[in-house]
Amino acid sequence: MEKEKIVEILNKDLQDEHGAIIQYLSHAYAMGEGEMACEIEATAREEMRHLDWLAETIVELGGKPSLKRGTMRMGGKTVPEWMQNDVSLEEGAISQYQEHIKMIDDPKIKRLLKRILADEQAHRKDFMHFVDKSKKEGTTDHRGSRKDSVTKMLNWGIEHEYTVILQYLFHSYMAPDPEDKKQFEDQAINEMQHLGWLAEELVDGGGNPKIEHKAPDQSTQTSKMLEADIKIEKEVAEAYDKAAKEVEDKGLKELLQRIRDNEIYHMDVFKDLLELEEEQMGLRNVDQLPDSGG
Repeated sequence: MEKEKIVEILNKDLQDEHGAIIQYLSHAYAMGEGEMACEIEATAREEMRHLDWLAETIVELGGKPSLKRGTMRMGGKTVPEWMQNDVSLEEGAISQYQEHIKMIDDPKIKRLLKRILADEQAHRKDFMHFVDKSKKEGTTDHRGSRKDSVTKMLNWGIEHEYTVILQYLFHSYMAPDPEDKKQFEDQAINEMQHLGWLAEELVDGGGNPKIEHKAPDQSTQTSKMLEADIKIEKEVAEAYDKAAKEVEDKGLKELLQRIRDNEIYHMDVFKDLLELEEEQMGLRNVDQLPDSGG
């Protein structure tokens, strides 16, 4: 099988991992605090690891990881119905991975897909257990219908965090320098924390998190990546600072200030990387100058 076809197959798997992550996080946040919500968040983190493995494999094959969101099953009015949807999502993933394992000849990629398949089979079993557990414990939807300026602001923050998570992950996969890769990934992980904090704050306050995103920057040249990341961090740090000054709730104010300070840190890290990249580009340009000696 040609590399282009394998990349196409793996990107389909990656898109569905993306969809599963958002579906499971949405369910976990909506359930509020509790053991089952924590276990579902842990499952989402395992799906994030799958996404990471698939993206790295795609890049190794010369492709670009897709940022599209794949299959989701977000219907249902009760938690047991949500858990049944999660069972169905895992059943679809299991069938798809089994099919792709048969289609792909590369032994290394087959081994990876079999590894992911084992996790999906375990996840299906977990969610089947959660169907019964949620019925027995009477687990309910903790989200409310609150709609005010604070709700709007928090959902804006969630949208931003989701966008830059995708942006920084894409940059981490495409960056050639190991240190750049590490920093992009580290900042993406921090943004994931922000998204969780904001979603949980919104649910606790009687709101409903909207986990949607804008178009992430998909530059492939390191300097362009860093310029885009610095720009968005500067804008959002200012926005969080403004929001923190306007809210009255002490706890929320402190949360927004903490996120603001994290964003300023990200911006400074990216500025340092850009300065280093520009220095290295200058040295490369000098090395490429023709020798004028006799």
